[in-house]
Amino acid sequence: MSSKIEQIIEEIEEYINGCKYQPLSNTKIVVNKEEIDELLTELRLKTPDEIKRYQKIINNKEAILADAQAKADAIIAQATVHTNELINEHEIMQQAYAQANEIVLIATNQAQEILDKATIDANNIRYGAIQYTDDMLANMQGIISHAINSSTAKYENLVKSLQDCYDIVNANRVELAPQEDEEEVAEALVQEEQE
Repeated sequence: MSSKIEQIIEEIEEYINGCKYQPLSNTKIVVNKEEIDELLTELRLKTPDEIKRYQKIINNKEAILADAQAKADAIIAQATVHTNELINEHEIMQQAYAQANEIVLIATNQAQEILDKATIDANNIRYGAIQYTDDMLANMQGIISHAINSSTAKYENLVKSLQDCYDIVNANRVELAPQEDEEEVAEALVQEEQE
């Protein structure tokens, strides 16, 4: 966090950077006297407060350093006790690490065995599912093929029966028509067939 003095100095710098240069010069600028005076007055007013704050910090320096030294000594003492405890526990820790490593090795081997068995089982199930699906598809293919053949035969028989009926009806109409109308009937029949 910047101090109030630093903020005012930044404002003065921004103000100066925003000023225009004097004609025919690239080093001299034109400033508004009132604005620069306001910024400088504000700087003068803030400076004593900042200095008082820094003096207070300097005066408290000894107390802060003493407090920090006491905290550091307490941390060092605590660390020393902890280090001694760790040294005493070192051998126990080594045994625990050895046992832990052995348990991890056994668990890893068991896990690998389980994984291998699961992979084999999964492959067997996959193969069985593929075989079952292929059998079902082959069965369905046979049913569809039979249905196509059966439907085609029935459709052809139906068309043949309809054609026979059509021929009989057509022959009957020709027989009923008088001789002079035979040409008209024939034309009508041709027209009906085209429609």
